[in-house]
Amino acid sequence: MRQQERREATIASILKVARHAFGKRGFAATTIESIADDCGIAKGAVYHHFASKEALFTAVMEAVQVDVARAPIPPRDARLTDPLDQIAAGVLRYLIATSEPEIRRILLIDGPAVVGWQKWREIDARIFAAAARPAFERALGGANALQVDAMVHLVMGAVTEAALVCATSPRPKAHARAFVAALRAMLEGLRSRHGK
Repeated sequence: MRQQERREATIASILKVARHAFGKRGFAATTIESIADDCGIAKGAVYHHFASKEALFTAVMEAVQVDVARAPIPPRDARLTDPLDQIAAGVLRYLIATSEPEIRRILLIDGPAVVGWQKWREIDARIFAAAARPAFERALGGANALQVDAMVHLVMGAVTEAALVCATSPRPKAHARAFVAALRAMLEGLRSRHGK
């Protein structure tokens, strides 16, 4: 194996082990030593690729967010053509995914605390809000860029709050469906105002 391939394989192994550890035990209870041991490498090898435990966690958190955002779309959802239906279906998938214990711990519990709320929001906006913006542009056809940006920020804030509620609920799927129904009704009213 070439050096670059070995490097990539080592990083992938570290991220996989760290994701499992952070998801199961949480950031505070996970050590670089335990990650290195589980990977079968020296602690220095982890630090060679990640400057700190916080840097490793941030990389894991971003990877989890990307995985959630890029999860395969079920065939039923892929057939949706109405942008509001697409937004609602995407939010439902997000709320259900972030209710999974390991994802919930990494994204919603430890994420804001470890990387800081501002950086957490920046990462979330880069991955999720950017993906949602085209659907909002189509749904709010006559809206200008500032109106679309405002709507995306408001909805993403509401979705974050909904995710926190669902993540602590004994019935996350039921809560997720209720939030999505409310969101869908709100967005329908906004679309009506824009003449769509």
